[in-house]
Amino acid sequence: MPTWFIPHGGGPCFFMEWSPPDAWNRMADFLKNVASTLPRTPQAIVMVSAHWLEPLFTVTSGAQPELIYDYYGFPPHTYELTYPAAGDPTLANQIVTTLTAAGIASASNPERGFDHGMFIPLKLIFPDAKLPVVQLSLHNSLDPVRHLEAGRALQALRDQDVLIIGSGMSFHNMRAYGNPQFGPVSDAFDDWLTQAVESSPQVRDRLLANWEQAPGARQCHPPRAEEHLIPLMTVAGAAGNDAGRKVFSDRVMETTLSAFTFG
Repeated sequence: MPTWFIPHGGGPCFFMEWSPPDAWNRMADFLKNVASTLPRTPQAIVMVSAHWLEPLFTVTSGAQPELIYDYYGFPPHTYELTYPAAGDPTLANQIVTTLTAAGIASASNPERGFDHGMFIPLKLIFPDAKLPVVQLSLHNSLDPVRHLEAGRALQALRDQDVLIIGSGMSFHNMRAYGNPQFGPVSDAFDDWLTQAVESSPQVRDRLLANWEQAPGARQCHPPRAEEHLIPLMTVAGAAGNDAGRKVFSDRVMETTLSAFTFG
């Protein structure tokens, strides 16, 4: 399996009216069609969501996690969205065992549900919800090196046909969306990020580990708010020596948002 870094949009944006009405259409179309690029149907999904931070890398280990509607101020019907995917306790245990063997402290949580960084994009990618899913948290240090290392430890899952997805946003400054002054800033950062992803694996890891040095980095991801970028580090680590490339980009709310795949 490849690994993916995908944008998950703004809250439940794909399932409600927006202004302008076509703001998220191209991203939605990308998500609806991205599964067709896979070599075969995955056996399971590991979803690294920007919306879950823990002191240790933690996995959902329940058999049927509930949904967490962790967005606020949206229309009532968006709190009734469903995505009845099963969990995978066996895979969750394997992830904890693998991370522990690599010297990476980790834990499982049988009570934690699926947040919107998981179910909003997956409703478009795999709408039948038949594939089991395990969510993997971010480490609350938001240390890019730590997340690259965690990804490397898990790369063998890909040989078991497990699809590892990082769900976030390549630009995520809430105060900047809709401000045309941030268009060029997001462009410069996106160009740098694309170059980093498409570099050789050794150079890629070094650049991603030092992403704060990119042009406009902290304007695109303010300090202690880079959680929407960090899932990229995990999936890049899980890519091992496989090449990365940009597979989608769009201008949304005056900023550039992109998706990347590895392998």
